[in-house]
Amino acid sequence: MLVTLATRTFTPEPTAAALRLGALARALAAGGDTVRVLTSRLAPSVARDTRQSADGGVDAGEGGSLISVRRAPVLRDRTGAVRGYVSYMSFDVPLVARLLTGPRPDIVVSEPPPTTGAAVRIACALRRIPYVYYCADIVSDAAALAGVPGLVVRTVAGLESFALRGARRVIAVSDGVARRARDLGARDVTVVPNGVRVPDVVATGTPEGFPACDGPVFVYAGTVAQWLAPEIFVDAFERARARLGDARLVFVGQGSGWDALAERSRGMAGVEMIPAVSAEEADRWMARATATLASLRPGGYDYAYPTKILASLAQGTPVIYAGPGQAARDVAEGGLGVVCGLDVGEITEAMVALASGSAPWVGSEEVRAWVREHRSVVSSSAAAAAVVRAALA
Repeated sequence: MLVTLATRTFTPEPTAAALRLGALARALAAGGDTVRVLTSRLAPSVARDTRQSADGGVDAGEGGSLISVRRAPVLRDRTGAVRGYVSYMSFDVPLVARLLTGPRPDIVVSEPPPTTGAAVRIACALRRIPYVYYCADIVSDAAALAGVPGLVVRTVAGLESFALRGARRVIAVSDGVARRARDLGARDVTVVPNGVRVPDVVATGTPEGFPACDGPVFVYAGTVAQWLAPEIFVDAFERARARLGDARLVFVGQGSGWDALAERSRGMAGVEMIPAVSAEEADRWMARATATLASLRPGGYDYAYPTKILASLAQGTPVIYAGPGQAARDVAEGGLGVVCGLDVGEITEAMVALASGSAPWVGSEEVRAWVREHRSVVSSSAAAAAVVRAALA
């Protein structure tokens, strides 16, 4: 079949959605389907890291020429992210026209935000094309947790419900997401947990800007947002520095909370902030880190699973996870790093324990094997591709 993927972010951008849909595209192409990706023009920093133009294509892998990527201009925020309603509209409004022109696909796959899902439903209704909604999170729940005004949350929830109700099938990344999708009107929901690629060997080379220091380096790679509470790592690092020697805390990413985090850490010794890089460069940062950091603010969004945890483990690097949910259970039960509450004191002790080698840790190859067994992108993308094909059965 001809499948169109409608997504504001796509590989080689270092976002979870981009990596997830890149894997889906390859899985569909591996089965003989033709995939057309309608996405946004790459951020300049990512295009530079991957040595391709902002309108460049995708490493299609086994899909080869069966995957085509069509990039269009989009408004990005100062961190390089397509985030916020103005940025969303700059992608979603032209998306309707893009979906209404060109070859008629057999099916369309859409990702959040709900504005993109709504645009896809409208365009698909006009051309009588079914679509699948790949529900990686519930945006209205995240907005509520971030303290967004109630009117905005209700509007987002309405758009989210509109997108979910119109989908022939919904792919949810967890049982919690599936439950909330059904609450919002989704009819046919299949759970396909997120997976990541585990390379044969960990990423090599030193990323540009990696600290030249004698102490541990803690890396937070990925989205910075209020509902993730990344600022707590700044407070914990400041408290732990006297016990860590010449240490560094590095944030590599982008997001709605980037500017606030930069302001909070301004002038603080040992804290560095690196704008978004390509997925390959992010892998090098995680591979060289003493430990990576991930967090989730409890309350209302506990079903989320930060994909940065899996990306770190795939590079053989332990993680400090401050938060609730399935991610906490996985890290604790698998000996994949240190789990703690969203508490400055607990995170401080976790940093010291990992830096000194006293924390429980099964080892680099063991955690890579855990990811292969439990969270492989090969199996997850194959399962997602099967759901897309089943939508036309």
